[in-house]
Amino acid sequence: MNLIPAAGPLEFSGLLEIAGLPLHPLLVHATVVLTPLTAIALAVAALWPSARRRLGLALPIAALVVAVLAPLTVIAGESLADTVGRVPDIARHEALGLMLLPWAIALLPASVLVWWVGRPTESPRPRWAKIVIAAVAVVVAVVTLVLVVLVGDAGARAVWGGIG
Repeated sequence: MNLIPAAGPLEFSGLLEIAGLPLHPLLVHATVVLTPLTAIALAVAALWPSARRRLGLALPIAALVVAVLAPLTVIAGESLADTVGRVPDIARHEALGLMLLPWAIALLPASVLVWWVGRPTESPRPRWAKIVIAAVAVVVAVVTLVLVVLVGDAGARAVWGGIG
């Protein structure tokens, strides 16, 4: 699946490079650090009320950055794949990256719900709501973490697989 519009990657080439370097490897480093950190913080905040209060709005803000960064990384990666060719290793990395995308974006609503549950109110949130939100948040966090590892491994194998 190609997220770049039918106009093709050439129209986006200025946006997908910095100083002549492809943007994907640069974005990947930010994505591979911030996404797991946000997922871990989400799971901790979902299960530990004290951490939830301490994290406050930082968690939804980090998840918002991930929700913007992940699609940009995918688009830049598709542009790079169009340039270098879609060999099997790159195709596997791309397929896993596309699987990660909705989960990385799901960190945002999950983190907003976890933040909402922890907000002080006059009437406490129902216990069932806290349990359901915590369970959903932990599932989103765990799946996101697993997929980040799989995507990163496939990407590293695509780049470094022939070296050794």
